[in-house]
Amino acid sequence: MNQDKMYLVNKIFNNETIRTVWDKEQEKYFISIVDLVGVVSESNNPQTYWRVLKKRLKDEGNETVTNCNALKLKAKDGKYRLTDVVDIEGMFRIIESIPSRNAEPIKQWLAKLGSERIDETFDPSLAAQRAIDLYRSKGYDEKWIAKRIKGIQDRKQLTDVWKDGGITESKEYAILTNEIYKEWSGMTAGEYKSFKGLRKESLRDNMTDVEVALADLGELATREIAKKKNPKGLNENIEVARRGGKIAGNTRKDLEHELGESVVTNNNALNYEYIDKKEIEMKSS
Repeated sequence: MNQDKMYLVNKIFNNETIRTVWDKEQEKYFISIVDLVGVVSESNNPQTYWRVLKKRLKDEGNETVTNCNALKLKAKDGKYRLTDVVDIEGMFRIIESIPSRNAEPIKQWLAKLGSERIDETFDPSLAAQRAIDLYRSKGYDEKWIAKRIKGIQDRKQLTDVWKDGGITESKEYAILTNEIYKEWSGMTAGEYKSFKGLRKESLRDNMTDVEVALADLGELATREIAKKKNPKGLNENIEVARRGGKIAGNTRKDLEHELGESVVTNNNALNYEYIDKKEIEMKSS
């Protein structure tokens, strides 16, 4: 996306015009629909615009309206009022429903994105090259990128083994991953991300070489034990995940004993820092 197409997204995540809330539990951004409509439509009365648009979308059976929630957001007068919000997917669907010059760059970008994804179904190497180019643009070197791609392949091998053991739902994969992480790091993946000051960013992309090695060892050990023991169902796989994670945990203890310091760090690869709303309010009071 070039600069003009980034305008709206920047507005959202800089919280200049559009109120945005980060939900730690769901790991999602939620955006004020009225604020979004006001920026995109340039309407003098975004409340009325959204009321009319909401009715039209509902009559059309659009799931965006069904899935929109209401959260208490701070208004200009300082009071908190229930406000319709949507996640990122809902945000794009609403933008697509608004005829406006501000919405057009986003619509063009979405159309281009859809075309690229279709191309990738015919030639998967395009997706791999896109990932490599994105990592390069973020400043990662070639050796790091090669290791990261290999790590993705290794992770896929682990999830394939879990699938053979009857694990099919994404929440179950998350539970097993958390068991591995807790054993070697003392934190779930979500807690680890919070510790590093991350939100939507990848945890692996923000680990040190040692942290990545420990994460890889935990998953590799889990995979090999699962292949040998052939666990079935979530409970049996949890036990194996804990055993695999413990192997990485023991390695961590040995290394930290030699170094005399923790190898789990809150350092990340970001060049910015998130500030919670509560922190902002404390600074301004």
